[in-house]
Amino acid sequence: MKIALLGYGKMGKVIEKIALNRGHEIVLQKSSSDSYSGLENADVAIDFSVPNSAVANISECLNSGIPIVSGTTGWIKDYPKMVALCEIKNGSFIYSSNFSLGVNLFFELNSYLAKMMSKLDSYSASIQEIHHTQKLDSPSGTAISIANGIIENSEYKNWRLDKNDNEHEIYIDAQRTEKVPGTHSVFYTSEEDTIEIKHIAHSRDGFALGSIIAAEWLVGKKGVFTMRDVLEIENR
Repeated sequence: MKIALLGYGKMGKVIEKIALNRGHEIVLQKSSSDSYSGLENADVAIDFSVPNSAVANISECLNSGIPIVSGTTGWIKDYPKMVALCEIKNGSFIYSSNFSLGVNLFFELNSYLAKMMSKLDSYSASIQEIHHTQKLDSPSGTAISIANGIIENSEYKNWRLDKNDNEHEIYIDAQRTEKVPGTHSVFYTSEEDTIEIKHIAHSRDGFALGSIIAAEWLVGKKGVFTMRDVLEIENR
């Protein structure tokens, strides 16, 4: 499989290493100032760029008929536009706030737990996320996905970054620390006890591997998909 890397920072280099080890070929290593020359040779593109480049990268791929997997966060307000463009172009597109296989299983646990906890008024939900200091968005896209998983399965209406007493909003404690690939925790706290679920990334390799598995799965398919499709997770 021939892969175009859109974004050649730390994640792009890890993706390249794992892709080569899996027998794939890299036909483009695009940094923000580079052209798209070579994209036409790709079977699929993987975008791990920056928020202000993601829409252009995804659009270029969809307009060129190249399947695109995007793990860039911080641009999600434009996601409906990219879905519409994919449908117009009969393209192939997967976006995830986190491609780690473990995190995507964590998303499922989070949603299921939220559904159970919604019956218990004595517990309040909160989220903590810790990332490296170079991460541009805060809270992380993963933390927002976790919050949305709770909101969709409970009476919570929104999330917030400040501590206040709004019982319908989920507090996200977003921390930035040197050399932390990513840690996400969900807490349900009452006066009597606390329930916690947590995912700790040990390196960037899990994110990279998941994006490559998604790219391998996407080739030959048409439509807009998620990691639930890639992992064949059935609707509950």
